[in-house]
Amino acid sequence: MSTRVEKRILVNVPVSTAYNQWTQFEDFPHFMGGVKKVTQLSDDRLEWVAEIAGVKRKWEAKILEQVPDRKVAWAATEGATNAGSVEFEDVGGGQTSIRLFIDYEPEGLVEKVGDKLNIVDRQAEADLKKFKEFIEAEEYASGAWRGSVNEGASVGTPGVEQAAESRGDSGKAGISGKMAAAAGVAAVAAATAATAGSKSPEAAPSAGEPITPVTTTPGTVPTGATGTAGTSTVGGSPLADETIAHPFDQTNGLIDDEGDSDETAASDTRSAAERAENADRGPGTVPPIAGNPGQH
Repeated sequence: MSTRVEKRILVNVPVSTAYNQWTQFEDFPHFMGGVKKVTQLSDDRLEWVAEIAGVKRKWEAKILEQVPDRKVAWAATEGATNAGSVEFEDVGGGQTSIRLFIDYEPEGLVEKVGDKLNIVDRQAEADLKKFKEFIEAEEYASGAWRGSVNEGASVGTPGVEQAAESRGDSGKAGISGKMAAAAGVAAVAAATAATAGSKSPEAAPSAGEPITPVTTTPGTVPTGATGTAGTSTVGGSPLADETIAHPFDQTNGLIDDEGDSDETAASDTRSAAERAENADRGPGTVPPIAGNPGQH
């Protein structure tokens, strides 16, 4: 399912100036934050590299229609599936109305999540504002191409159906959403491991690595018993209780992980504040109650 983005902006330059600048596709990275590189392969073919929400995408596009001072319409032929158009209208007074329309298909987890957050929509709006700032500050175009492509073809506003050739061509789409998602998961895992490692000077054993517990608290692994990471056995039978010298705190300090007395996970039932409060009370006495003990 595709997503459509439509944006308009009014720029304070004549229509020919705005259009001429737009034809300088290779200058797009100067004022479009999502565009990293544009290469003009021919009068009607472009190669794009963009990065939005941390996902790098590459595609080739064919210009379907280009009419000076009026319109540029395109559709991808390989890579990221997208199509669209930009239209220019002289509204008088040396001002130009620009309408940008984009139709695209998000790929992979990262792009689909970004689509839900309207990241492309916000990027398109921000890029148009940067174009406005750029052209109004310069007051003239850095170059111009006044040729036309399929003038009179009346392709209308292209959608992803015009980019059918690019579908299924994710191998040429740069870093796919799935790869970016995997990289993100790996980064989170690495950060979690670093956090866990900072809580204890000794690294946790990996799965399958032999371990030798050194504590002899009742109900735990006797000295000399061995097993694999995550399990402990005596005589081939797993033990029900296992000493955790430094239990892993998944809340990053929001809970007490020091243990009450024997440093077992089962004993982590009271916070440090509760233990301190009980310690301040001293041994105490049984408060008086009405009636005989056992009555309520």
